Amino acid sequence: MDLQHWLGRATDAVQDWAAAFGSYRTHPSLEVDDARFASAFEEFTGRLADNYPFFHPHYAGQMLKPPHPAAVVGYLTAMLINPNNHALDGGPATAAMEREAVARLAAMFGYDTHLGHLTTSGTIANLEALFVARELHPGRGVAHSADAHYTHARMCHVLGMSSHPVRTDDQGRMDLDALEEVLRTGRVGTVVVTTGTTGLGAVDPVHEVLPLAARHGVRVHVDAAYGGFFTLLAGAEGPEGLPPEPWRAVARADSIVVDPHKHGLQPYGCGAVLFRDPEVGRFYLHDSPYTYFTSTELHLGEISLECSRAGASAAALWLTFRLLPPTPDGLGRVLAAGRRAALGWADLIEASDVLELYQRPQLDIVTCFPAVDPATLTGVDAASARILADGMTGPDPVFLSTFKAGREAFAARHPKVTADADAARVLRSVLMKPESEDHVRCLHDRVERLARTA
Repeated sequence: MDLQHWLGRATDAVQDWAAAFGSYRTHPSLEVDDARFASAFEEFTGRLADNYPFFHPHYAGQMLKPPHPAAVVGYLTAMLINPNNHALDGGPATAAMEREAVARLAAMFGYDTHLGHLTTSGTIANLEALFVARELHPGRGVAHSADAHYTHARMCHVLGMSSHPVRTDDQGRMDLDALEEVLRTGRVGTVVVTTGTTGLGAVDPVHEVLPLAARHGVRVHVDAAYGGFFTLLAGAEGPEGLPPEPWRAVARADSIVVDPHKHGLQPYGCGAVLFRDPEVGRFYLHDSPYTYFTSTELHLGEISLECSRAGASAAALWLTFRLLPPTPDGLGRVLAAGRRAALGWADLIEASDVLELYQRPQLDIVTCFPAVDPATLTGVDAASARILADGMTGPDPVFLSTFKAGREAFAARHPKVTADADAARVLRSVLMKPESEDHVRCLHDRVERLARTA
């Protein structure tokens, strides 16, 4: 795609649409001449240079990358109109696009029926799912993996619910025996399972949690904010294929959260929440004396805790899905490249004499640590910190992140490392850009060189 060409076409299209409503003069208070703007724009672009190169394969630190050009064009085009998807009169076109895009997400997970909408983030999407959980099971709390995103404990606090962290196994997945212990107390009304923890990319056994939760009369919410789109690789052939059982089981969960602004190629912020039973919409019921008056059809604001939301987010996702749909042959090809990259790097690390794999990647997150002598947590922590800093500041920069592993978790994976501290940082890389597949060897060689001098 020629981005400059299509951005020009975007402004032309909106100007042609606006011209049909008649001409008018911009108010003088809004006018800014080009010379003044040029000065401000030069300062602005200079300030933006203070960013890491999220676009480059050598940036593998966090879940960050630029949106797809189609999403950029879709967002900008709609943003020039600036619709608000709270009510149909605020954005009739983009509200329809939102419903269609959300329906595609629901179909991707296997929902036959659904109620859902986009949100500004996975945090808000999870808040909405837990809000409904509270209304369905008042007085009962939420169980979640100890490695689940911190938003669950925070949102439980906001909602006045108790949260119950459940220990994980030696792969970072929710431990079923520990979960059953918690469920036996009768204090839990909802279990949150995570398909792709943000630290390690661990996938909880959804297919095993569901029958356990059913025996205790407990709902199941799937936090797929990070890993949701990997359902497109469930049962796929080739090294990128994932075990289908947990992903196929997601369709039986009561609610799901997914973030298109992660693997869905969208700009921030674009999250989504889906409920299998549309009847939960009753918990959102409210009225407004000046909204919801243009149509008897359900407005998106009537099934959302948020009020104003950018219609541009829906437009961007809709246009992206028209070109790269959430199917194995569409977005699935993008995720497959990142998954192969992670597996390829893991193979290189396992063959290395200076790096050790912390655990085998389950999705596209790679974790490793420098081999130190003596092998202690304090030594691993210090060497990891040096590699992180030296990698970003060296002449051939590489951008990683770290993950703080507790002594018990570390010992479960690497019992030969002396636990002389409560935790140690290990190196963590997110290979969510498909271009990473072509740069894994370069990344590995650079990190190996850093490890030899750490």
